[in-house]
Amino acid sequence: MSEALNIVIMAGGSGTRMWPMSRTAYPKQFLNLNSECSMLQETIQRLVGLPESQTTIISNEEHRFLVAEHLRQLGKKADILLEPVGRNTAPAIALAAFRAQQRGEGRQLLLVLAADHAIENDVEFRRVVEQALPIARDGKLVTFGIVPDSPATGYGYIRQGESEAAAFKVDAFVEKPDLATAEQYLASGEYLWNSGMFLFRADRYLEELKEYRPDIYHACESASRDLSADLDFLRINKTAFEACPDDSIDYAVMEKTDQAVVFPLDAGWSDVGSWSALWDIKDKNAQGNVHQGDVIDKDSHNNFVIAQEKLVATIGVDNLVIVDTKDAVLVADRNRVQEVKDIVGDLKRLGRREHVQHREVYRPWGKYDSVDAGERYQVKRITVNPGAKLSLQKHHHRAEHWIVVSGTAKVTNGEKTLLVSENESTYIPIGVVHCLENPGKIPLELIEVQSGSYLGEDDIVRLQDDYGRG
Repeated sequence: MSEALNIVIMAGGSGTRMWPMSRTAYPKQFLNLNSECSMLQETIQRLVGLPESQTTIISNEEHRFLVAEHLRQLGKKADILLEPVGRNTAPAIALAAFRAQQRGEGRQLLLVLAADHAIENDVEFRRVVEQALPIARDGKLVTFGIVPDSPATGYGYIRQGESEAAAFKVDAFVEKPDLATAEQYLASGEYLWNSGMFLFRADRYLEELKEYRPDIYHACESASRDLSADLDFLRINKTAFEACPDDSIDYAVMEKTDQAVVFPLDAGWSDVGSWSALWDIKDKNAQGNVHQGDVIDKDSHNNFVIAQEKLVATIGVDNLVIVDTKDAVLVADRNRVQEVKDIVGDLKRLGRREHVQHREVYRPWGKYDSVDAGERYQVKRITVNPGAKLSLQKHHHRAEHWIVVSGTAKVTNGEKTLLVSENESTYIPIGVVHCLENPGKIPLELIEVQSGSYLGEDDIVRLQDDYGRG
């Protein structure tokens, strides 16, 4: 039996506290918040040097092509395990453990991580993980507790018990405290922040899950029996998984087992759970400001300003978060950014779409940006990745005019196939079957002008699609 390390990255979640950059269709794990790489890519890269043999990323249907694209950009191969519905961390990790058993690797170590955490000191992180490997191989369920540097009220805590080698037995998991209680925890030196990172053998996790939550165990076992491959993805039995209870690994297993140990980790960890948390870990100028993009400030201090689309100027303001995107601007007191989730709730109640998608929408083949729209027309800027191809399709209500601005397009337009280069165009009448492909080595960019009586995205009849969409 293999005992190699299987990296399990949970890439679900909507990241509502990081709105307006994070949206349901493009949440924070896919954003470049802390570097030139996305948070998912950062998570993968910080593992380089560990004894890894397999990577499993747990995602949902909606984000599957985003995961695949971010892996492709790194040149990384991984199992992408799709959850048909969200059922929290205990079932998600069970799916990865059953997958390891199916490969004949039931004793394989699973290093379970979230895709949207930041760690400043990757070397120290890897050192502590390697230190924990022998204890996990012996059958313990390891979690990593963050050495606290403040009386944080936004994290759960772990109380350390008696020492066990370089680790401590888990004495208790405690809920997020109020400030006075958090100050007591910090002063005692007995408490660590609960990071939500774990290390254990696949078979040991399943044994403990079966002991304490047999309902989750059996539902996940049933859902994993008939895994099916679909392009780069692994699908489970939807009906069986929908019947699975929703519970976290903490509640389902870690708080009940007597086999849990915690390793203290002091590596500059953050769950990047809010704009203020991101401000905390960013380099600041002499006035305490963090600026990204085109920003000018006068007599302003301790602000976090992101300018994605236009110049943002501040005068005499302090302690603000200002985030400018193509279709929304957030201005908030930095001490109240947890309430951003309430704005997202308001958008939902009002039936608006700004919490779902950006103006720029990502697709398996690339992306499009809705530049302008009127009563009977819409203008988009379309980017097609090298080697990618849109579906063979037609529309009942709109015609399209494509003008290439960069790269070369291979276009199917009715019975004709033609190459369209920069500053050339082609017109597709209503009802004509067409297809767009980038045969080149650089991104293809074009302007699409749609005209017609109905311009909704659901006016697409796909006749053939490389990505299995209906």
